[in-house]
Amino acid sequence: MVSELLNKYIWLVQTFLNAGERGLDLGEVQSRWERRWGEEYSRRTFCNHREAIAEVFGIEIECNRSDNRYFIRYGEDVSDSRADAAWLINTFTVNSLLTLGQERLSGRVSVQNIPSGQRWLTVIMEAMTEDRVLKLEYRKYQSHDSEILHVSPYAVKEFERRWYLAGWCRERDGLRVYGLDRIVGLEATGESFVMPEDFDVDEMFSKSYGIYLPGDKPAEEVVFRATEREAAFLEDLPLHHSQARKGPEMATKEFPAVFGMKVVPNVDLVMDFCRLAGRVEVLEPKWLRDEVAGELEKAMKIYK
Repeated sequence: MVSELLNKYIWLVQTFLNAGERGLDLGEVQSRWERRWGEEYSRRTFCNHREAIAEVFGIEIECNRSDNRYFIRYGEDVSDSRADAAWLINTFTVNSLLTLGQERLSGRVSVQNIPSGQRWLTVIMEAMTEDRVLKLEYRKYQSHDSEILHVSPYAVKEFERRWYLAGWCRERDGLRVYGLDRIVGLEATGESFVMPEDFDVDEMFSKSYGIYLPGDKPAEEVVFRATEREAAFLEDLPLHHSQARKGPEMATKEFPAVFGMKVVPNVDLVMDFCRLAGRVEVLEPKWLRDEVAGELEKAMKIYK
């Protein structure tokens, strides 16, 4: 019962955040509530929920008396609430613990922030739940101009502190991946789409490294060796789900651990091998070894 009520509070917060500062009037709130929860929503219940949300989450649902529209005022503190329900529940739990034990725990708990998930994740998740096409304004890193795209949201994926949207783009007529931090504007349309029955986001990225779609490229056997210390980290946190320890044939005294993984190499993999620098040596395929070596040589020239 408590968890259901929390879910309703969270849904209400998300609904107002998605509506922006213009907000919603009571009729709009009631109609959305009835569509989502399948039950009537009285003014008295809404007022009770407003008070509870202010008390539990510290978020005020204000009313503009000039037009009787309700809204959540934007600010840095409120923007953190624009995330999916699980994130909000977890944040609420941690904040409650910190409040209860502030004297003992203050300054001792740190949570990594994922900026790209704060603003758009809830809109995308709701569209995924309802199979609604998204209209998004997107700006690539290498461009100053944005473009309008219509995307059927198939899945979301988190990778290295960024959230990504994977879906079918009408304008590109194919599957694409979009970084949430590059989205300028986003709204769910009234248009629905049919979700492929056999779709699985983990399967789609099974041959990939990071968030690059492999396309028709075949996976290659990537072999690398590591120092004893780095091998311990790689055992606990593999670079790829296919990573496995190999025999000692290619091992050396300096690099006693040898690993292999089946993956479609891309720029993210090259950069990660560069990040590991002298702690890891790429052995195969040769072209990948040469590419990593080339990037490291560029860095050496800069620092020399």
